[in-house]
Amino acid sequence: MPRSVPDTEFNEIFARLPSHRDRALVAFYISTGARASELLTAWQGGVDPGRQLIGVVRKGTGEVQELPASTDAFVWLRLYQLEMEDAIPRGRRVPLWWTLRNPSRPLTYHAAHRMFERANTKAGTSATLHALRHTAAYRMAEDPNLPLTDVQFVLGHRQLTTTQRPGPRGRGPAASPGSARRCAPGSRA
Repeated sequence: MPRSVPDTEFNEIFARLPSHRDRALVAFYISTGARASELLTAWQGGVDPGRQLIGVVRKGTGEVQELPASTDAFVWLRLYQLEMEDAIPRGRRVPLWWTLRNPSRPLTYHAAHRMFERANTKAGTSATLHALRHTAAYRMAEDPNLPLTDVQFVLGHRQLTTTQRPGPRGRGPAASPGSARRCAPGSRA
């Protein structure tokens, strides 16, 4: 089974996040399925709350791709932006994510990883940033109204065989795309 974070564990971690920036980042990770490093490539001009899209630079192609994200992620993002209004530079091609300590600098993968580790420690859990990508993938693949090819596109997988529908929860490995369509989906995570 993919390393999916159970809801109770995710809620524990989320409750321990100390800032609006951290809550926004985690909300985007869990709703977009972007790789941790990809989300950190987002620019201020690549955010479109009206269409609920955020642009990231894809790992494999280096191309910008807009990803759908949850309303909650955009709410946390706006709170973070208001909180940091005078502390970070503004501009369309300026990084979206910044350190909270002075002097402000663009947030790195290592810093985001440490932020998530600290929240994990406080929550007594062991999830990883990459597990949030698997959780997002699991949730998308579980939705019977979302074609597997759309899940493939959002996740940035080159081949459909990389993207699989999950089997029933707790019942072994992920099912193949063909067999998953014949199984009734489990409850939403």
